[in-house]
Amino acid sequence: MASESHEAPESHGSDDGGPEGSPSTSERALEGFLRNQHFFVFAAPVLFVLAVFFIAPTPAGAGADYWLEFWWLFPAFLVGATIVNTVGISGSAIFVPFLIFVFPLFAQPLEPQTLVKVGLISEAFGLSSSSVAFVRYGLVDRRLALTLVLGGLPFVVAGALLSFVVPEWLFHLLLGVALMAAAYMLFKADLDHGGSESSAESNAGTAATDGGVEPELPNDHGKLGPAGVDTDSDGNVTRVDREGDDYRYTRGGYLRRFANYSVGGVFQGLAGFGIGELGIVAMLKTKVPVRIAIGTNHIVVAVTAVIASLVHVFGGGLVGGHSMNLATTPWNMVVFTVPATVTGGQIAPYVSAAMETSTIKKFVGALFAVISVALFLMATGGF
Repeated sequence: MASESHEAPESHGSDDGGPEGSPSTSERALEGFLRNQHFFVFAAPVLFVLAVFFIAPTPAGAGADYWLEFWWLFPAFLVGATIVNTVGISGSAIFVPFLIFVFPLFAQPLEPQTLVKVGLISEAFGLSSSSVAFVRYGLVDRRLALTLVLGGLPFVVAGALLSFVVPEWLFHLLLGVALMAAAYMLFKADLDHGGSESSAESNAGTAATDGGVEPELPNDHGKLGPAGVDTDSDGNVTRVDREGDDYRYTRGGYLRRFANYSVGGVFQGLAGFGIGELGIVAMLKTKVPVRIAIGTNHIVVAVTAVIASLVHVFGGGLVGGHSMNLATTPWNMVVFTVPATVTGGQIAPYVSAAMETSTIKKFVGALFAVISVALFLMATGGF
């Protein structure tokens, strides 16, 4: 698509990277990390599994039968992680319902706090994996992500603490409401990765690391390809990704996004998802280009999932709720779900490029609607 505008921004300093010119040591280090991100991303679950095996408190006499009991969770969570990371929503939106409805068919039912904890821990690793991939492509607005994380964290913590004291029927009811809202948001949101005029995306096609024939476009030696970002004195952002596509937008609309991220944050802490679904719609409504919105949203959801996971592991005693500690975590589950979600996070960009995102979006939205009806029946004693 032709670029909508090619006026040069007034400031050429890369506002969430390094300045233009010869690369600094930090820029070279960042570029090296992004080039080798697969090694670092896959090293994380390996270290996690080793730490769990040697350090985590497990039942007395835990042997091979204990550790291999839930091996079948790996393919299930791999598929789920690939789907949610392709669309850009919270992993627990699929993981938690799976643990409610499918997991008991092959094992014992889990308490609400435990299944949310497993979903959040798995989601935190999976979204961290895909977040690095989006950073690698230059599709993350770090300044915008920071404000959204700081604004949403208090609500995430409150929701996580609330999960310790709400009864199970109310948990299922709230989870159904969140899923129904997520389904509605998915059907309403335009998540076409190809972009459109209304998303304010543009493709210069001529940006180059050395300035090329479009010298006014930013580039950053710390990023791969011609990626870079500039913000002029009026707050207009010009961003170039590693493929040379450029995006022009503003960061205005903070209050509107805050409203969505605060409500979504409560559900994120309570049920393990919500901030991603409401957040992506809020960014699109404030004219953030769709690819930037999805990439930035990955960072927000990943950070809030990590914080919510910590509260779910350690926070029960703070509100007089159920006592939860490391010993109550089903470690023989997360040793399979964590590597699966990390792998799915790396596969997702390739699936996104090969498939129509709208098709996946419709499938997930319909699935959410069906699950929410089942949860409403459970909450009212009809299931």
